[in-house]
Amino acid sequence: MKLQLNSWGFRAVLSASALGAALFFAGATPLRADDDCQKRIAHTDHKLHEAVEHHGWDSPQAAKYRHELAEARSWCWEHSHRWWDEDGHRWRTDRDWDDHDHDRH
Repeated sequence: MKLQLNSWGFRAVLSASALGAALFFAGATPLRADDDCQKRIAHTDHKLHEAVEHHGWDSPQAAKYRHELAEARSWCWEHSHRWWDEDGHRWRTDRDWDDHDHDRH
């Protein structure tokens, strides 16, 4: 059986394929945002701990990464209403982080 461009079967297959592709790509977007959030927060948290180790808690370098960590958490909250708790290794769904949780050891 050969499908013609104007046939009902061809249009049905084309519509189903387009719908499948749209659902596939729509479903992949939140996962990517979550991956970006987790990586961004984990990386910034690591940089903060390195800055503290090399320069001290009150150093400008540590202050810079504390600020970047707060920005990363805010970005994740604004985009997916959850944020990655690197210390607890889990997603948090409440905006309950403390911007000063890394101010002291």
